[in-house]
Parts: sequence; C-alpha cells; structure tokens
Amino acid sequence: MTDEGKSSSLLSSWCPFGKLPDHLLIEIFIRVPISEWGQVSCVKKQWANLFREECLWHAALVRSFPLAGQAKGWPGPIPRGLSKRRYAALYVSKYMFSLDGEMDEIMGHTYLFLKEQLEISTMPPPSGIVHGTIIDQFIACGISRDRAHDLTSKIWLAVIDNLEETDRTFHLLKRLALEGDVFLPYPYSRSYKVQWRIFEKLFTDFRDCFNRVDYYDVLGCAKQKFQPIPSAWLGY
Repeated sequence: MTDEGKSSSLLSSWCPFGKLPDHLLIEIFIRVPISEWGQVSCVKKQWANLFREECLWHAALVRSFPLAGQAKGWPGPIPRGLSKRRYAALYVSKYMFSLDGEMDEIMGHTYLFLKEQLEISTMPPPSGIVHGTIIDQFIACGISRDRAHDLTSKIWLAVIDNLEETDRTFHLLKRLALEGDVFLPYPYSRSYKVQWRIFEKLFTDFRDCFNRVDYYDVLGCAKQKFQPIPSAWLGY
C-alpha cells in the first residue's frame, strides 16, 4: 500500500476528518492559522486538492477580509485574479504595509506583480516598463500622480528588501544598477530612494559576490548618480 493509501486508511479509521464532506473541511481549514496550511495540505490528496480550488480560497477571503466582497471594479493593467490571488494581495497589504481600507488590495497586487517580474521571470523586463505599469495601475484606480509615485517607491523598497540573498538576486540588482538612465517624465521615473537602495544593498549584502571588474563598473555608476557616496561602499 502506498503512503497515500496508508494515510487515507488511517484517516478513515481513526480520524473523524476523513469522513467529512468538502464543505465542512473548508470551514475547518480556513480557521487553521495560515502558517499551517502547507502541512495540512500534505496530509491527504483530497485536502491538497481543496487548497487548489477556488471555493476554499473564496471562503478564506470572505472570512479574513469581509470587505473584499464589496470591492469596486478593477481598472488598470495589473489583473486582480481569483480569490487565491486576492487573498495573497490582502495578506501582504495587512502584514507588510499595515494598510486598511480601499488602498490595501491595490498595494498587495502591485507588490506581488513587481516581485514576480523581478524574481520569477526568466528574463525580467526593463525596470522602466515595470515601474510605469505600477504607476498606471495606481492612476487608473483614481490615485493622484504624486501619491502614485510615492506608493510605487514604497512598493519597490519593500520588494528589494525582501528579495532572497541568492546569486540570482545579486545579478538582478547589478542589472538594475547598471541600467542606463532614460529620461522619463514624472511620475514615471524611479525615485532617488529606490536607486540608492539598490546600490546600498549591492555594496552591503552582496559585497562578497563582486569580482573586481563588476565592482568598479557598479561603483562608477554609483558615482555618476550620487555625490558624495558613503565611504562604506569604497574599497574592493
């Protein structure tokens, strides 16, 4: 008997959960802390399938974020997605940006969009295109240009600070640092704070990843953008 068969047999014989219909299992699962959902979904194939289905995520969305059902239309270039995606966006907004109200879901979706474009894509698009897409999303949702620029900067900083410290992240940040400056009208240009954070992260968290050529290329670019530069960035 396979491990799956053994697990199902034990659940059927000893555990009352093994005989419950799906709708009752969903009501139980959405009350379990989200940190344990991964473990729960590994117990039984039926349970794993439930965590892939829209009905469980819709129930979790309504329970955790009751106002999500009253959300307005969703204009703009970044898709809202189904309940699982909306749950993830609202979770990010609540626990990363501490936002409530109409703004929260937009922040979560733009964060997830930028993180995926930078971290998951095999060939990330130029940062100016990604940045402009986020700006357009905020403006399409009725947010002013100044506010859109400020919020987009916060999204960039949050994503940069939460990238895993891997070799791939080093190469991503190096590419962002070395991207040529292209004049873009406000609010489509990246903020000074975002550009500074990219270089700061390279010269602190990823300093040991540089070879001599790369180090001096990035340092030269930093000197063109910022004056003066911190002494901590100097010295290969």
